[in-house]
Amino acid sequence: MRVIAGAAGGIRLDVPKTEVRPTMDRVKAAIFSSLGADVIGARVLDLFAGTGALGIEALSRGAASALFVEDNSAAIAAIERNLARTKLEGRIRKQDVFAFLRSTQAREPFRIIFADPPYDKTKSGGEFTSLLLEDRQLEELLEPSGIFVLEKRPSEAMPRMPLWNVLRARAYGATEVLFLQRAGNPAEARER
Repeated sequence: MRVIAGAAGGIRLDVPKTEVRPTMDRVKAAIFSSLGADVIGARVLDLFAGTGALGIEALSRGAASALFVEDNSAAIAAIERNLARTKLEGRIRKQDVFAFLRSTQAREPFRIIFADPPYDKTKSGGEFTSLLLEDRQLEELLEPSGIFVLEKRPSEAMPRMPLWNVLRARAYGATEVLFLQRAGNPAEARER
């Protein structure tokens, strides 16, 4: 796994030997191709950050800042090594994503939010995708015209989504990527 483009393009990223499931390079390339220039100058939030690959790719391509949220210690250490290796700067929060969402009072919203949650069910038996899509704090952390990029299993059923509009959905093998925008914003039916 590597940084695909930008200031750190070509640099290999460290992957911890834990339950982390990093985003494949071809999926990452497709995500950033769709985001295009929206990344430049963006405040980025990388939830379930794992190796930090999505936030680091955004920084490499000109994002203004990235906050990585991850609760796995081995993954946190990998993010730190990957930031050092790429000579990029980002902030890391060692915290459960849902605890972070409940506790955070971001002064400024994020333009891009990435979430690549585990495909397993939560400890309480719920689906990560449903919990994220129903979380009002997550919606409030996104700029009104910002983009929420969510990875999930293609076979996973989608819940009702009163908070989100789907701008685009693409499947790449065992991963489906959803590009979402806040429902309060008139849906921009643009192809990204």
